[in-house]
Amino acid sequence: MNDYTIDNDMKRVLIREALSKLPNSFAPYSHYNVAAAVLTASGKIYTGVNVESSLLSCTICAERNAIFSAVAEGDRRITAIAIVGGLNAADTEDLEEHDYCTPCGVCRQVMRDFCGDPKTFPIICAKSAYDYKEFTLDQLLPESFGPEDLDE
Repeated sequence: MNDYTIDNDMKRVLIREALSKLPNSFAPYSHYNVAAAVLTASGKIYTGVNVESSLLSCTICAERNAIFSAVAEGDRRITAIAIVGGLNAADTEDLEEHDYCTPCGVCRQVMRDFCGDPKTFPIICAKSAYDYKEFTLDQLLPESFGPEDLDE
């Protein structure tokens, strides 16, 4: 069993953690609310939400917010991520009317820097704890550039 094999119960825990933070999303401009939960190799879960700024380049996505929270606590090996959200999604825990929320390109690259093996790193895009799609990072960011490309 590799580091990235997580059972369905843990997937549901990650999804529920992300859903619980969705109301905290701050998206007054796009109205596209997103929350994420990451599982680290230490077994800890960190969460994040998107936070928009009127200067849009200062905005941070939920996925990076969660990953950077883990890094700030010294956890630098991310083993899974769950992402929830959608247009005006902060007001509901039932995202059935939304599509699956996938990470932007910048977040995919940050995941690449902290995930280890992109061929097996799970990205769980959920509407609920029982309705989700799972991708590997390699599926969403093929032929990626990672830390090993900088090794001498």
